[in-house]
Amino acid sequence: MTTAVHPYVDALLTGTRDLPTSPHGWLNERRGLALERANALSVPTTRDEEWRFTDLTQLTRLQLRAPGAPAEIAPEAVLPYIVPEAGSRIVFVDGVFVPQLSSTASAVSGVRVAPLATALKTDAGRLEPHLARLAGFEQNVFVALNTAHLRDGAVVVISKGQICEKPVHILHIATQAGTAAYPRCVVIAEAGAECTVVEEYQAMSEDAYLTNAVTEIAVAARARVRHIKLQCENARAFHIASCAVVVAKDASYTSHTVSLGARLSRYDLSVALNGEGAFAQMDGLALISGRQLADTHTLIDHTQPNGRSAQLHKTIVGGAAHAVFNGKIFVRPGAQLTDSSQQSRNLLLSDKATVDTKPQLEIFADDVKCAHGATVGQLDAEQLFYLRSRGLTETVARNLLTYAFGASVIERIPVRSIVERLERAVMAQTGAAA
Repeated sequence: MTTAVHPYVDALLTGTRDLPTSPHGWLNERRGLALERANALSVPTTRDEEWRFTDLTQLTRLQLRAPGAPAEIAPEAVLPYIVPEAGSRIVFVDGVFVPQLSSTASAVSGVRVAPLATALKTDAGRLEPHLARLAGFEQNVFVALNTAHLRDGAVVVISKGQICEKPVHILHIATQAGTAAYPRCVVIAEAGAECTVVEEYQAMSEDAYLTNAVTEIAVAARARVRHIKLQCENARAFHIASCAVVVAKDASYTSHTVSLGARLSRYDLSVALNGEGAFAQMDGLALISGRQLADTHTLIDHTQPNGRSAQLHKTIVGGAAHAVFNGKIFVRPGAQLTDSSQQSRNLLLSDKATVDTKPQLEIFADDVKCAHGATVGQLDAEQLFYLRSRGLTETVARNLLTYAFGASVIERIPVRSIVERLERAVMAQTGAAA
């Protein structure tokens, strides 16, 4: 095995030597290519433009190992994270599928939810065009590491014309300190299919660890996918995730991303509108305090005519926390009649909180309608005074105004129990931040 150019990457690749060989040659080939790229790449630093606000020094100082056998978790311990509306649930502990905590059977014909090992036996033909192909690892060391470690993951396949009315819940739980887990998720919605997927990350450990997650979503013609991502890692954890989405003709992808936890989190979301009339709506909310850092990078790539996209990203930053948003809308030549908008709205709850925001437009077509904007500010003093004059304490008034700021993102989430859970989390966290 070749030694990686970066010693930290070399240490993280140790576990790849123990991976069993897959019976699918194409999967072995992709793992091998990812391993080669990981060996050749370095951990990004603040000298890299895409990482200039996100210092990974603390992460590289951690001595991380592959998780051992997953901890045994009693079913009642998972109850706080249950989504009652879900029709199926697949649970991973420290990156390993746990069947006794999962319920993958679906009442809808043509809806299959399974761990990767099972899906490779039954749906390898559907997986081959997408798995480790949508999320490119050529220039991203973390995607390369995830692909080199590819062994377990969640697969959701919605067959042609099927409508999955109940959400699919993919729950990842971290329990072991000093470990690096590599969750993988693949969602395939065939032509005319519809589904809602909840991708959630929770912690049952208070110590430092790394979650390095990759999600790949393929939305075929006229299909609709609603994707909810909840990041609730512990306050010492590191969460680095990438999501790659391709959207075909007249199809739609809607994303709701909420980041509450982790000492440092980074989310790269790339959506390619590859069919005429494709649509994407992307909502994001980062609520952080203390010394947290939350970095979100997004790309909406309009490649065909008549595409539409709308993005709203909000941050609520307290304490000495730091939020970063870099969002790019790219309109390629020939993608005429594109209609795209992007808004970055940021709320500072303390004098030490910081935000770096950079919305971008790159347009190479002449008949388009595109707009973007960004604001950074504090709570409105007049609104605070009004609420306090009505008898509310300052803390309650600040909580109400802060929740109202984030409500436009939270309330659009199409799963009521998640909305209610986030309402409680926002009220609790903003009270601490204030």
